[in-house]
Amino acid sequence: MTQDPLVIFTPSGKRGRVARGTPVLTAARQLGVDLDSVCGGRGICSKCQVAPSFGDFPKHGVHAAEDALSPRNAVEDRYDRVRGLKPGRRLGCQAQILGDMVIDVPPESQVHRQVVRKAASARPITMDPATRLVLVEVAEPDMHEPSGDFERVKAALKDQWGIEGVTAGLPVLAKLQPALRKGNWQVSLALHQPANAEEFEMLDVWPGLHEGGLYGLAVDLGSTTIAAHLCDLADGRVLASSGLMNPQIRFGEDLMSRVSYAMMNPGGDAEMTRAVREALDRLATEIAAEGGIDPKLIVETVFVMNPVMHHLLLGIDPVELGQAPFALATSGAMTLAARDLDLAAINPQARTYILPCIAGHVGADAAGVALAEEPDRSDDLVLVVDVGTNAEILLGDRNGVLACSSPTGPAFEGAQISSGQRAAPGAIERLEIDPATKEPRFRVIGCDLWSDDPGFAEATKGTGITGICGSGIIEAVAEMRMAGLLDPSGLIGSAERTGTARCEPTGRTHAYLVHDATETGGTRITVTQGDIRAIQLAKSALYAGARLLMDQRGVDRVDRIVLAGAFGAHISPRHAMVLGMIPDAPLDKVTSAGNAAGHGARIALCNRAARTRIEETVRHIHKVETAIEPRFQEHFVAANAIPHASDPFPELSSVVTLPDVHFGASSGGEDGGRRRRRRG
Repeated sequence: MTQDPLVIFTPSGKRGRVARGTPVLTAARQLGVDLDSVCGGRGICSKCQVAPSFGDFPKHGVHAAEDALSPRNAVEDRYDRVRGLKPGRRLGCQAQILGDMVIDVPPESQVHRQVVRKAASARPITMDPATRLVLVEVAEPDMHEPSGDFERVKAALKDQWGIEGVTAGLPVLAKLQPALRKGNWQVSLALHQPANAEEFEMLDVWPGLHEGGLYGLAVDLGSTTIAAHLCDLADGRVLASSGLMNPQIRFGEDLMSRVSYAMMNPGGDAEMTRAVREALDRLATEIAAEGGIDPKLIVETVFVMNPVMHHLLLGIDPVELGQAPFALATSGAMTLAARDLDLAAINPQARTYILPCIAGHVGADAAGVALAEEPDRSDDLVLVVDVGTNAEILLGDRNGVLACSSPTGPAFEGAQISSGQRAAPGAIERLEIDPATKEPRFRVIGCDLWSDDPGFAEATKGTGITGICGSGIIEAVAEMRMAGLLDPSGLIGSAERTGTARCEPTGRTHAYLVHDATETGGTRITVTQGDIRAIQLAKSALYAGARLLMDQRGVDRVDRIVLAGAFGAHISPRHAMVLGMIPDAPLDKVTSAGNAAGHGARIALCNRAARTRIEETVRHIHKVETAIEPRFQEHFVAANAIPHASDPFPELSSVVTLPDVHFGASSGGEDGGRRRRRRG
C-alpha cells in the first residue's frame, strides 16, 4: 500500500502525512501550522501564499519531485493576472499535495507573524489581535427551512471557521441583510474576541471580500501630551504616528492641580473629561487622514495613562487620588465600547481595552512600560525610568519588580520653561556649549544641520527657531554645568565670573543667551535661573524615586538603566548623568526605549496574550509610595545639586570632568570665595 505523502512546513518544522490531494491550507490546519486565510480557502484573499521547494532535503530525509504539488489552476492564474504572485509562490488553498513536500510559510502569510518593534528595542510583537477579519459564504434563505440571516451566518462561521458563540449588536444586524445580498451571500466580518473569552462579537460587516483592512489605535494619554500610533491589525505595521497637547493643561499643568480643580469647581471633573475626549476624537480623525484610511475602519483602541488621566478619561471624579490612601475606583484592566468614551470618529462598534493600573499613583502607563521592557524577565537588575510630567519608575529582575511614581512636573516636556515649548519643528532639541569660548551650537527639530553649519539659516527659514523643548533644556543645563557657566548648586555665574557676555544679568540672577534673532523679528531664547530651578526640582524628584526603590531592594548600584517616555529616545545618557537625573552607571549601560508606554499599548493592541500577561504581571509588582516614605525628602534635597550633593558618581567622573566653580554667596561672594581678609 502506497504511503500518504509526507509534508514538512518551514520555518516551524512541523511535519506529518496527509492524504494525497489535500490542499496545502488544509494540511497546515491539520498539523497546526500558522498559515493565514481570511476567505476560508476560496482563492480570494491571497493570505495563504506559500513557497514550495523541490529537490533533495537530506536534513528532512525528503526528496520533493516537481510533480509533488498540483499544477497551477485557473484560480491561481486569474489571481496572478489581476494582482500578481511572486515567482515560486502558490496559493495554499488551491495547491494540492501529491507527494512528499517541503513548504515554506513566508512571514507575511503567518497568522501570528512577528513584527519587529521600531526604536531602541528589537523585541518582536507576535500578531494575535483581538479583532480579526473573516470571509464566510452563507446559505441563501429557504422557505422550507426557515431561519434568520444572522443564524445562517453563525452556522457558516461554525462550519467554515470553527467559530461559535457569536453575538451582534443592533447596528450590525441592521447592516447584515443588505451586505449579504450585495455580496451574493459572501460577507466579510470583523470579529472581536477579548483575551480569555470564548465568545466573539461581530463589530462590522461588509459585502464580499473586504480589502480595506482593519485598524487599531494605541494611545498613550499623558498629562501634557497625547501620543497615538495607527496600526494595521493584519500585520502590526504603524501607518501613522501623531500627537497633540492634552487640552486639560488649561485646568492645571500637573496632576494634583487637576485634582484640585475637580475638588474646587463643581462639575470640573466632567469638564476635563469632555476636553480630553474631544481631543482624542479629533486625534483619531487626523491620524486616520495621515494614514490614508477611513476612520470608520478603526475597530479597536488601546489606552495607557496615569491614574488621574485614567479616571478623567472614564468620567470618574479623581478626588480620591488627591488624598491618602490614594484609592482607585478600579485598578483592573477594562474592555468597553469606544462609544462609551465619546469616540465618534471611529467605527461605532469599536472596542476599547485599557491596561490595568498598578496602584494609586502608578498607572496603566507604567503597566505599558512593564509590558514593553519586561523587567520581570531580566537576568540583570534594570532601572526603567519613564520620564514625563509624572515619572513612573520600575526596578527589578526575575526576582521581583518594584514601582513608584515621582511628581516631576512638566519641565522635562518644555512647560514652565521661559523659552520652553513642546517638541515641534523649530524647537531646539540638541545643544552643545564650547567650554573654551562658551559659545553654543544647536539643532532644531526638522533640520539635520547644526546652527554653525553652512546652510542652517536657509534650512530653518520655514520653521524659524521657536523655542526649546524637553530634550533641549536637559542638554542646555548639563552643557552649562560642563562649560563652567553653572555651579553645583545650580547658580548661573555672571559675565565676569564665566568669561562670556552671554551670561546676562536679570535682576538679582543671571541668564544664559542661547539665540537672539530679535533684529530680524525672531525670538530671543535664554536659559534663566528660574529654568534651572524648574529642572532641578524635576530631576531631583526623579532621582529620589529611583534611589528609594534601590533602598527597598538594598542596592547602591543597578546593572543597567532604560530611559523611556515621549522624548526618552532623545535624551542623551551623558547629559542625563551630568544633570543627575539618574543614578550613576556606565554610560554604555544607559539606553533609550522611546515611548515605552506607547509601545506597550501597541503590543496589547496586536496581541491578546500580552493582555493576559500584563494583567498577571501587575498583580506581582510591589508599589512603593513616595508620598509617605521619609527617605524620599532626604534623597530629594541631596539630588538638588548637579549632579548630586553626596553620591560620588564614579562612572560619570571617569568620562567627564566637571569644573570646580562656585557662584553663590556662601562661597564668599561674586569672586567665589577667593578673596581673603586683610591681615592687620
